[in-house]
Amino acid sequence: MISNRRLAVSDMLIRNVPEPLKREIERAARKVGQSLSGKAIDLLWKGMIAEKEARLEPNLSAWDSIRSAFANESAIDNEFADIMAEIEAERKQDFGRRIEDFE
Repeated sequence: MISNRRLAVSDMLIRNVPEPLKREIERAARKVGQSLSGKAIDLLWKGMIAEKEARLEPNLSAWDSIRSAFANESAIDNEFADIMAEIEAERKQDFGRRIEDFE
């Protein structure tokens, strides 16, 4: 479905853009057949999204990120943590065991 609603647009002048950066944006725009303005707008959107995501996820480990996703759905109990603690305890007990001879 195509919407007839249009976004309000405005102009923005960005001064003192380093020449190498401008050339890089121009190259990227030409590569995908966009105007310089269109490519700059895309890059601004991507930058805003990346900045927002960085604020939402303050350097969480993969474990913390996955765990928080399950916690949001109330799908977490301590079963996994208990199993891992048990494995770690057994691993520590096994540490001093003599290695078998393979000859």
